[in-house]
Amino acid sequence: MAKVQYYGTGRRKKSVARCRLVPGNGEFIINDRSIDDYFGLETLKVICRSPMVLTNTLGKFNAIINVKGGGFTGQAGAIRHGIARALVKADEGYKAVLKKAGYLTRDPRMKERKKYGLKGARRAPQFSKR
Repeated sequence: MAKVQYYGTGRRKKSVARCRLVPGNGEFIINDRSIDDYFGLETLKVICRSPMVLTNTLGKFNAIINVKGGGFTGQAGAIRHGIARALVKADEGYKAVLKKAGYLTRDPRMKERKKYGLKGARRAPQFSKR
């Protein structure tokens, strides 16, 4: 008997999240830890759950997620993107709602590279008259 699973890959900055949705009671397991153990800030947990809250599927699926790279905020954004993509595979009817909320669009903003002659991407050396 094959288990029903829906996959979605999400990306944000340097983070990549591979999300798997299986029928369940709304549990979030991120890198073999619960969402409460993995994310300390409540806002990051809200970001991760937002696609399911929007489509009223929070109690229908368990999310098993592998995420790597970047920081916590980037990882939360990648998880949101991956879960949204997996939900569209589960039911095509969610696509309009998720697209309107902007969850299916990959955020293109990346870290700007450091330029020569500067201390960072745009930070110039301190000016001194003497």
